[in-house]
Amino acid sequence: MSTQQGLPHSATQRERAKVIAAGLCALVLTVGLARFAYTPMLPIMRDQAGLSIVSGGWLATWNYAGYMAGALIAANLSRLESKYVLYRVGLVLGVVTTIATGLTQSLLLWDLLRFLAGVAAISGSLLASGLVLDWHVRNGHQPELGLHFMGMGAGIIVSGIAVQYLSAHWKWNIDWIGLGVLGTFFFCVAWAWMPAPVSHGGSAARATHSVPSRSWTTLLSLSYLCAGYGYVVSATFIVDIVDRLPAFAGKGNWVWVIVGLAAVPASYIWDGIARRWGIVQALIAAFLLQTLSIVLPVLTRDAGWIALSAVLFGATFIGIVSLTLALVGRYYPSNPAKAMARMTLNYCIAQIAAPVITGYLSAHFGNYNAALIFVAVVMLVGIALLSRLAKTPVFSPSRAIAPAK
Repeated sequence: MSTQQGLPHSATQRERAKVIAAGLCALVLTVGLARFAYTPMLPIMRDQAGLSIVSGGWLATWNYAGYMAGALIAANLSRLESKYVLYRVGLVLGVVTTIATGLTQSLLLWDLLRFLAGVAAISGSLLASGLVLDWHVRNGHQPELGLHFMGMGAGIIVSGIAVQYLSAHWKWNIDWIGLGVLGTFFFCVAWAWMPAPVSHGGSAARATHSVPSRSWTTLLSLSYLCAGYGYVVSATFIVDIVDRLPAFAGKGNWVWVIVGLAAVPASYIWDGIARRWGIVQALIAAFLLQTLSIVLPVLTRDAGWIALSAVLFGATFIGIVSLTLALVGRYYPSNPAKAMARMTLNYCIAQIAAPVITGYLSAHFGNYNAALIFVAVVMLVGIALLSRLAKTPVFSPSRAIAPAK
């Protein structure tokens, strides 16, 4: 029985608003500040802290390795109560690692802190997603994550504007400390308003569900791996890429804000597109537009086209994540967070390799063009996989999901 059945509709809606706000704030803190702030901070750290482009790529790789480690932990936790504890640990790490980055110039410690920040990011992007989706399913709401993932776009905006303001007044180390202090506000909301999950007991826990076929799951997993590669290069290096262009010299942070502005409504809009076209067709469209966003900086240095590239990237990467995770969670209703974690591992594999490859390619050729062309090819492979997925049956009648623990 739903825990909300005895409450008036207005009370249920207030509770839903608080749950969504908690998830939004978790994303702003653990992804927008602890993780994504590194993107606008990268050129600042290169100028003021002596960070090389190769070292910058390695820092990003350690961050994504931490994200993968967090996803591995989440994938092996069956009980939602355990995920809730890990969610709260991630919130603490989000604040601590951001502040601590400004307290040292040791590359080794930066590696460690970026790794832990990657673990923290699981709280907002994965664990909070599962907790929010579980709450919606238990209380009879549509199992969509569009509103929740608006927090990722909001996090990009917050980090971009905060870095722009802080860097105009202080050096890089104070910028990091200021970002961490700002994060405490989002920490409080994410901690206080995310309700503890309800154990799945009784007959509901013993129910069995059809599992997506192995071929369908493999195709989706590989396409999501391609999406992870396409996402991480732009997410890590876009500010540094455009900061080198004459039209945006010294203004790269504002391009990051443009990405965030495009991302805020994107997941909600993609939910609507998916309802009309189907999720797989919506994913194909998002992949195509993101590929265009990747190649535009190679084809032109015009300010208008570069701004369009930022808009397309912001509007598509978050749609790809929210649509994929909602699709997976829908087919694993007894434990959506665990299924999402397993899918996210594919996203993480690409994220670990991509920044280092991009760093070395860029150092070798003297610009990012070769790296961006390679990313575009990877995205085209992802589109081919999704096209095959659209023709593959979702379910295999001979397979069933084990009861949730």
